Amino acid sequence: MDYQSGQLSIANSLPTAEPVPPFTKGFKRFNIFLLTETTLVTIAAILAIRLLATSSIPNAAWLVSPGILVAAALIPTAIKRTEFAEIGLNIRQIGHTLLVVFRTCVVAFTALFAGLWLLKSFGLGLPLQPAVPKEQGWVSWLLYQFMYVALAEEIFFRGYVQSNILRLTNPGKGSQYRLWKWLSIVLSAACFAFAHIIVLGQIISVLTLLPGLICAWLFLRTRSLLAPILFHGLANTCYLLIAPVFA
Repeated sequence: MDYQSGQLSIANSLPTAEPVPPFTKGFKRFNIFLLTETTLVTIAAILAIRLLATSSIPNAAWLVSPGILVAAALIPTAIKRTEFAEIGLNIRQIGHTLLVVFRTCVVAFTALFAGLWLLKSFGLGLPLQPAVPKEQGWVSWLLYQFMYVALAEEIFFRGYVQSNILRLTNPGKGSQYRLWKWLSIVLSAACFAFAHIIVLGQIISVLTLLPGLICAWLFLRTRSLLAPILFHGLANTCYLLIAPVFA
């Protein structure tokens, strides 16, 4: 699907902070139908992936889950004929996106290294065990992480869920507008963590809330999906490389 042609920038689809008359200030016109749709689609997608993860079909979740997420994000959007978040591959955005991602990775991965070092210092194990499936080599694993996992999850949780949260209401301007943007970050990251808990069946997967918050912030910061996709893939790769050192 071409995210560049025929679609408007996400900047045009997010709530704007244009001046509003005094009698319309504050939150208004809450879209309960969009909230219901987003909730039902999210639950259905997570349950479908959970069923695949617990099925007896070899590698069913690995192969089909990304397609489920992409379909769950794009089909409702196509039916309603609304704009979808652009990937952000135009020349003007790429330079800015790469710089933001680089700075974010420096801070986030430094904190990750420090956190794992502290766990080892106190004799604690890794919270999440990284592993490359035996049937996959490094090259195929990296391609899968970036082209399937990161791409599909960011299209759904940022391009669909977070974008819909931002469209639920018009928060006006000023502090209320900023509050609603931060609320979209927290809620989309919470959905991201909740999905991992359900699919993996481990409460410790709540830790995915942290990278989820960063990806959601990157989405708003760059107004495109490229930044969270890159960070998501790099974060998975970095954890796989660093974690065994502290195992």
